[in-house]
Order: sequence, then C-alpha cells, then structure tokens
Amino acid sequence: MKQKFNVTGMTCSACSAHVEKAVNKLDAVRKAEVSLMTNSMTVDYDESALTPDGIIQAVVHAGYGASLPQKAGDTAQAKAQRPEAQMEAELSSMKHRLIWSFVFLIPLFYISMGHMLGAPLPGFLTGLENAVAFGLTQLLLTLPIMYINDKYYRVGFKTLAHLAPNMDSLIAVGSSAAVIYGVFAIYQMGYGLGHGDWALVEQYHMDLYFESAGMILTLITLGKYLETRSKGKTSQAITRLMDLAPKTASVLRDGVEVEIPVEEVRVGDHIVVRPGQSIPVDGVIVEGTSAVDESALTGESLPVDKGPGDKVAAASINKSGSFTFEALRVGEDTTLAQMIRLVEEASSSKAPIAKLADKVAGVFVPVVMVIAAVTAVAWFFASGYDITKALTTGVAVLVISCPCALGLATPVAIMVGTGKGAENGILIKSAEALETLHTVNTVVLDKTGTLTQGRPVVTDVLPADDMDEEGLLILAACLEGPSEHPLATAIVEESKKRNLPVTTVGNFTALHGRGVRATLGDRTCMGGNLAMMEESGVDLGSFPEKAEELAVQGKTALYFADEHQVLGLIAVADTPKPTSAAAVAAFRKLGLDVVMLTGDNQRTADAIGKELGVTEVMAQVLPQDKERKVKELQEQGKKVAMVGDGINDAPALARADVGLAIGAGTDVAIESADIVLMKSDLMDAVAAVELSRATIRNIKENLFWAFFYNSIGIPLAAGVFYALGITDFMLNPMFGAAAMSLSSVCVVTNALRLRFFKSKFRTQSPQSQQTENVPGASAGDDRTPAPVCDQSCPVQLEESNQTTQGGTETMTKTLNIEGMMCAHCVAHVEKALSALGGVTSAKADLEKKQATVTLAAPVSDQELKDAVTEAGYEVVSIQ
Repeated sequence: MKQKFNVTGMTCSACSAHVEKAVNKLDAVRKAEVSLMTNSMTVDYDESALTPDGIIQAVVHAGYGASLPQKAGDTAQAKAQRPEAQMEAELSSMKHRLIWSFVFLIPLFYISMGHMLGAPLPGFLTGLENAVAFGLTQLLLTLPIMYINDKYYRVGFKTLAHLAPNMDSLIAVGSSAAVIYGVFAIYQMGYGLGHGDWALVEQYHMDLYFESAGMILTLITLGKYLETRSKGKTSQAITRLMDLAPKTASVLRDGVEVEIPVEEVRVGDHIVVRPGQSIPVDGVIVEGTSAVDESALTGESLPVDKGPGDKVAAASINKSGSFTFEALRVGEDTTLAQMIRLVEEASSSKAPIAKLADKVAGVFVPVVMVIAAVTAVAWFFASGYDITKALTTGVAVLVISCPCALGLATPVAIMVGTGKGAENGILIKSAEALETLHTVNTVVLDKTGTLTQGRPVVTDVLPADDMDEEGLLILAACLEGPSEHPLATAIVEESKKRNLPVTTVGNFTALHGRGVRATLGDRTCMGGNLAMMEESGVDLGSFPEKAEELAVQGKTALYFADEHQVLGLIAVADTPKPTSAAAVAAFRKLGLDVVMLTGDNQRTADAIGKELGVTEVMAQVLPQDKERKVKELQEQGKKVAMVGDGINDAPALARADVGLAIGAGTDVAIESADIVLMKSDLMDAVAAVELSRATIRNIKENLFWAFFYNSIGIPLAAGVFYALGITDFMLNPMFGAAAMSLSSVCVVTNALRLRFFKSKFRTQSPQSQQTENVPGASAGDDRTPAPVCDQSCPVQLEESNQTTQGGTETMTKTLNIEGMMCAHCVAHVEKALSALGGVTSAKADLEKKQATVTLAAPVSDQELKDAVTEAGYEVVSIQ
C-alpha cells in the first residue's frame, strides 16, 4: 500500500528528517518520504502488518501530528486541505502574530535602545534608582511576544524532549536563555538596591537582553511569513490545475438536461457541452462536432477538431459547436486528476541531492547546540567570568545557525521545477527523475510515433505518360477503398483530402503479400508490389528504377496497372514530424548522443535517420529486444534517456535511466515512464532536459549559499573572528535572527526564478510554424498552417487590415485587452466578440493580450469595447 498522510508541526528540514526517520523505523514500512514544502508524507508499507493508525502514532510519538487526507466527497474538509487553503490559513495566522509582535516590540525596542540614540524616556525609567522598573517594563513587553509566538516553545521543547531538536528548539532555547538571564539581572539589581551595592546595579542595568529575545521571535516570524508567501507561489501550478475543472456538469437524465455537481457524474452519463464551457470529465463524443482547446492539458496552442468517436478530456474548453459525450472516466480517474496527482507526488518526493541535505540538517541542530554550549563556556572563562559575553555568543550561535535555508534549498526548487513542467505539458513523476535527467549523455529515440507521425501518408504520385496525378489517385483510391491495409488507408485519405470522386469496384480480391485486384468499369486493374506486377506479366517500363529510388528514401512504392501496363507509382511513407529534425539538432547542441531505435528495415531506418540528422541507427529491433539495446548502451558507461510511446516501449522505458513517454495525450502512460510528455512533440523532451539542468543548477546555487551562510555565520556569531583579531565586531543575537530569516527568503526567491524558465530551442510554439511546403512537413499533416509573409514583400501583413474573401470585402481589427489570465478568459472574450452582428470570426491571444476580429459588416469600436467590458475584461486600445 502506498498511502499519503498530512503532517503538522514541521517547521524545518530537521523536523521532516525526524518524522521520516521515525516512520522508516517501523518494520512494515518499506519507504517513507516527508515533504516540508507540502506538509505531507508518502509511505510505502505492508498493509497486512501495519495500519495507518500505527503510522500516525509513530509520527505523534516523534513530536508531530499526522492524519489521513479527506476523501474528495467530503467537500468542505477536502477544500480546507487544498494547498492554497492551507497556505492562506497559515499566512493569516502568521500575519496576526507578526502585527501583534511588532505592537509590543516597538515600545520594547524604544525603551531598551532609545537612550543610545538620545531619545527621551519617562522619568520612572531613568537612573539607577529605577533600574528594577526599567527591567520589569521590558519583561512585561517581552512576555506578550513570547505568548503570541508560543508555537516555537511548544514545538521546540517537545522535540527536544524527544531528543530530536529542530529549528524551533534553537529559537526556544536561545530566546529563553536571553529572558531567563534578564530575570536574573532584575533580581541582581533588586539585591543591589536593597543592599546599597550601586556597582552591582550598574553592572546589570544595561545587560538586559529582553529586546534580543523579542526581536529574535519577531524577526523569525517575519522571515517565516515572507518565506511562506514565497512558498505559496511554488504551489500555484497545482492550484491552477485544480481550478481548471468545472464545478458542475449538464447531464441528460431521462431525456432532460440536469445541472449537477461534477462529483455526482457517473461513468456512462451523457453530458451536454456548449461553446465556451469546460469539459467536466473524460469521455467520448456521441453526437455533435466542435473544436476543442486542449492547451491546459497538452500545451497544444491550436484547437483540435472533434467529432463522434473522438475522446475528450476534463478541463478542455469547447470552442465552437455543441456536442454530447459519454463519460468514461470520472473523479480521480480523469486525465486532469492524474496530472494533479503526478505533480503532487513529484513535489513531495525527494531527489538524491535533497536526501543529502536532509541528512545534514538532521544532525545539524544537535551539533549547533553543542557548538553554542562550548562557545558560551569558552567565552565565560576567556572573558574573566563575564556571563554577559558568554550568553551573547551562545544565543547568537543558536539563532543564526537555524538550517532553514539548507532545508529549503532543494524542495522549493523541485516544486517550482515540476510545476513549470506541468504548465508546459511535461509531467515529471518524481524528483529523482528530474535530477537524473540532467546527467544523461545519450538519448534513445523510438522511430514510429516519436520521430515520425506514426501513420503512413502519400508522399509521391508518379503517373505514366498517358495519365495525370488525379487520374492515378482516383484509380488507386477506388482499388484500395475496400482494403483495410494501412497503406490503402493512406491512399484513400489522400484522395479525400484532394476531394477526388471515388466509385465502387467489382470483383474485389485481396492477395496476401501481393496487393489487390478489382474490376473498374470494363477493365481489370490491380495495385500492389513488384512481385504482383511480374506475376501478371504487365509492361513495367522504367518504373522499377523509380521504385528503387523511392525505396532508398525509405518510402514504400505501390504499383498500379491495368491488364497491359503499369499506370503509375504511388509512394507511401511514415513521414517525420515537423519538429523532429529540430529536436535532434537541439539534443546535439545540449551535448547528447542521439540513437534511433526501430523495428523497421535498415534501409528505411537509414533514410529517416539521414533526413533527421541521426547518425547512429539501430534497425530491425523487436520490441522485446529494445530493452536489451538500452542495457548494452548502459554497460558502455552511458547514462540513457529513452523516448518512446510509453506502451510498446515499456520495457525499454523502464530499463533506461530516465524514460520519457511521448504522445501520451489522454492515455497517460503512467506506469512505464518517469516523465510523461502530454503531446506528440519531441521538442518537449528537449525542454525536459533543459528544465532538469536549470532546476539542478538552481538547487546547487541554493545549497552553496546555504552552506556558505552557515560557514561564515557560525564563526562570526561564536566570536572566532573577534578572538583572532580579524574584526572588532561580535554578532548581536537579534542581528543573527535577521540574517537567518533573510537567508531563507533569499533561497526561496532564487528558486522562484525557475518560474520564468523557457526553452532556448523553442522561440515560438511549433504549432504556429508553417507545416506545409517546408522540409520535414508531411503531406498528411492536417494542421492548418499559419500564414507566412515573404520578407521581400514591401507591405507586411499587420499593416493591412482589409482583405477580400470570396469577393466580399472584410476588415480586421485588433483589440488590446487587459485581464485575460487563462484559457477560460480567452474563451469568454472570443464568445463575447463572436456574438456581435457583423463579426465573422474572433481569435484571442493570451500571451499577446490581444483579440483579432474579422468583420464582414461595419462594427463600431464602442460596440467591440462594450462586448469585452460586459464579459469582464478591459479594452486598452483598438487598432
């Protein structure tokens, strides 16, 4: 059983290390991983030997709290456990504590330090005769600060009692020592006043450290508040994913459309979706057609046409027509739910580099406490029994050494990195996969479906002298129409694409391993391979030489003939995807060796490899042998990333150091791969490598500064530099608290830079590039190409907003819009503009914050502006 738990009471990486250690000690637990970032724990255990209650008890015994997450059905409690809800509650509590801490700290600081700046004090607090009142006033102002921030004491002393001290233990011991010493000083001053020992009163009058205790607690809380606010931004990816799903669904019950909460949708329900609405669950269309925006799930920028039989996924947006679909996967089984689960698991998992930091943090706190004690004792004797100096250095060491920055260095970067990947349709299953990916030096690419389209398309039509291309294609489509062979399907699809007329044939016969034969009109025609033509005794002419040339290019040539002669050749091939060549080149620029692995014949594989720039080609490899090929590469000392379709290549994906399933779409290949690429674009694999390198670089920066900070801070606080004469400055405890808080904020802020990650090899979305009439574009690629303006054209496209369509003059206008934040906003704007009379089309661009409308009749700027404003957005300008 793999079970997730919520853990409370953790404040630093030492806490998470202690909880992890306590649970891993249980006999039935195979592996437990605790995430400080998400306050959660994932435990892999034998459910026949251990219950969840037993695990919870182990956490409680370690000094922390644990509970099982609420089921999705318990809506109120489930919402309360959402990351953003927990973060908001924590921030609200911290803000309350912070405000009241400053309310008491400001007068405390004024009374204790004001006289140094020449600020006046009330008469009852000035002079040695009022020393006790001076001390008691500070104590009374410090006690509320301690009470407000009692969490540090409750958790700190509790974990100390369990012999598992954490960051709170350092704060609790340090601030308590300062206050206890202050109370001791008040008693000494009282004794001096009672016995006329003015020297004793003067000695302790200015040696009160109440303001240090108050400042330590307040600054630590301020640092924690800023840190929590920053951490909140790291979980935005999960929050945005959760918010994508609609809350209700329009379900047909007994022929009547009923709106119900999405939690009540069941498998088999028929759901109606109208333009602009989000699809609530996964399913298959049974009636109607539409264009569906799947960008939230796959990153695909262009809407995908859908009709009966096509699958749709939750959180996709219906852009145009209405349709009805049957629910296939609901609740936790939808693609969106799987994405959320993957991102959460990756965020809470630990990379090897993080485990090292956790081990260090786990022993760091007790070591620091020993260092603080030794420092205090050493200064006590070195300063001639000056307890003030001993206390100052001891407390300073305690508060500056909190390992917050060390514990945050890795998990924050991992969470931001995996979240950024999810935004781009790259689902990273574990932090270990994210870290390992940056070490790979060889990438193995499956050919079919990864480098190529995965389906054959017509590439060449070579008719005989007395026939044209259309005539040959009509003949071929008629012959191949009844056939179910994939090559026949490619020819039929090409004829449909060209809108060619197709008639039925008679006496259709499929000859296995040869081709097809049928009667077309008053003559017998055939289509197939060279062997079929030779057996039929038809005149081949020069076509065998042409067929050989096509074969060298990796294409399959099909002969078409009547009873006397060959009428032409049609070449069919599985063509490369538009971005494959660019992806191979990008892998090379990243320093990776590229290997193509395929079960296809050597000649076809070599042709594809040459076209894409792959130098190492392994052909005629059976699916079961792919895993062995990957193993052979690993035995040569190579770190291998395998990119495949996630199903046929499962053994190879599992064997590789990192497996990437490409083109998974709605059928996410969760079990076979470490990383799931939601769309069929190899450039995403390149982006995944770049993201991995950026994340690990960020982690190393964080760890360096965290270690550097402690290596400088501890000797400075201990007074080592002062004792050696390097500096005449000794660190005050409250400055140590400020430095510790600042270090944590700096680490989190550095990790947040990953939110701006962009692949350097993808300057624009590949879907926006023209795919027709360019190298590598297939004849069967049915995506609409974007217009390309010739650079030599004296008038650029954007300078002209008037065109002619079918003899009707049209006009385009561009609206600059503020307020669009997501795909839902885009849909709302487009819907509002399309509803206006005279608007033939409306297209909004989220990145450019623009909407372009095409007008068939005059529409005023004010009408356009009002439509957008009513939809809830602001029009800045209209061009």
